[in-house]
Amino acid sequence: MSGHSKWATIKRKKGAIDAKRGKVFTKMIREISTAARLGGSAIDSNPRLRLAVEKARGANMPKDTIMRAVQKGAGGGEGSNFEEVVYEGYGPGGVAVLVEGLTDNRARTVSEVRHCFSKHGGNMGAQGCVSHLFDKAGNIILEGGDSDAVMEAALEAGADDVLEYDGVFTVVTKPNALEAVRAALEKAGLTPKSAEITLHASTQVPLTGDAAESMVKLAEALEDLDDVQNVHANFDISADELAKFV
Repeated sequence: MSGHSKWATIKRKKGAIDAKRGKVFTKMIREISTAARLGGSAIDSNPRLRLAVEKARGANMPKDTIMRAVQKGAGGGEGSNFEEVVYEGYGPGGVAVLVEGLTDNRARTVSEVRHCFSKHGGNMGAQGCVSHLFDKAGNIILEGGDSDAVMEAALEAGADDVLEYDGVFTVVTKPNALEAVRAALEKAGLTPKSAEITLHASTQVPLTGDAAESMVKLAEALEDLDDVQNVHANFDISADELAKFV
């Protein structure tokens, strides 16, 4: 099984906990505001904003909250000017880790990210040390359903791959094919839980034992930071191993 599909499952399970603390909404609001600031408030002509809004809707964010975030970003209001940051490093076992964030205080964010790496057996690296291992791809998450039906519908729609772990399907597409594949899946009666442009690793690092547990703890700690939007890592942990601590 691929680490991509497992990691998507882990993040979705953790996301349910984060939502109770308001962290998911906070991150989504930042992304919506930033997307509107950079590309304008017209959802139909701003792909990044459209994906951010649809992700927020999928998380049941109130419509008024979404629109306030759009207006805040497009109007350049106070607190809307978050800066995009990327940090790179290595986790336990030499796993490549790439962290994407939105922050209004670079010093605070880099300090918090560095602390997470150090606490969980990793270390931050120089810019470019692992980014070459990741490529942009579309990710569509589906929960439940018949695996053959999902596979057939996705591949016929032009998807590159379909990964499955613990009842969760990750449909991988080229970035420019994301919208078309999602529309085709919906037409086939499949309802995606989310659809976004993300990063997929070209290689995988197998982990077991303490290294596997430490890597998951590192990824979760990074995800828990308010300034962190996405964490990408190229670990591969077996289902049996994950079941011991997730």
